[in-house]
Amino acid sequence: MGRAFAIAVALIFVVFFVLPLIWLLLAPTKTPLQLLTGNPFSFGGLGSLAENWQSLSEFQNGIVWTWLGNAAFYSGAALVLTLIVSIPVGYALALTEFRLRRALLVTTLIVMLIPNTALVLPIFLELSAVRLIGNPLSVILPFSFFPFGVYLTYIYFSTGVSRDLLDAARIDGAGEFRVFWRVAMPLAAPVIALVGFFNFVGNWNNYFLPFVMMPGRKAPIQVGLAELLSNVPLFNPTSAGSVTIEVPVLALATIISVAPVLVIFLFSQRFLVSGMTAGGTKG
Repeated sequence: MGRAFAIAVALIFVVFFVLPLIWLLLAPTKTPLQLLTGNPFSFGGLGSLAENWQSLSEFQNGIVWTWLGNAAFYSGAALVLTLIVSIPVGYALALTEFRLRRALLVTTLIVMLIPNTALVLPIFLELSAVRLIGNPLSVILPFSFFPFGVYLTYIYFSTGVSRDLLDAARIDGAGEFRVFWRVAMPLAAPVIALVGFFNFVGNWNNYFLPFVMMPGRKAPIQVGLAELLSNVPLFNPTSAGSVTIEVPVLALATIISVAPVLVIFLFSQRFLVSGMTAGGTKG
């Protein structure tokens, strides 16, 4: 009975999650007519794939590649700032004593509970006051604000790093910065990978903030996908007179937008697994 239930649950997951992915991967290999009238899970042809690739590359003089470059720049720059801030702060909260330490930790937990979209309006007003709207910093700086990364680092250093090891380094004459850099940081590689991955993926997939801050050619790929969608007559009939994008081309653009994150995950999954389990036992 239990085995039958497990199989039924697995089949439900296949229907709702795997089948749409298979359709998405096969859609760019078809013409619009094949996509609407043919077998949804059949392979179209390499010729159709090449034509769809060319159509995507020619859209607004190859703006999709500009959007990809923008997304990589914004997400990468924010990732660097996030690591520079989150790792030391998490270490300080976990392994040092200072005034207002508990208040700062509680504030971090509270901010984690606030939806990112709820902060877009105050962030927009703040950056507008300093005239940064349309500047890459208007996306990079909010992207680098990552309280969840601080909390992950705090948990890791609290449970996965021995205080005795750090105390031994202090007894040997090492200053606090040297203890952090030469002792704690080498042990923190798993959590650095974990924080970096979550931050990069979250920033890469963020739509609302870049949509508000960075219009036109400065937008990242997620905002660009919305513009592509608006040029598909199936989803926006009012644009039929000037449409240049068909559904297979939109599917190809979607795959391209996801590919960088997928590649990063495949190459970093070993570090991600170790990061998720590293704090499970006391170091």
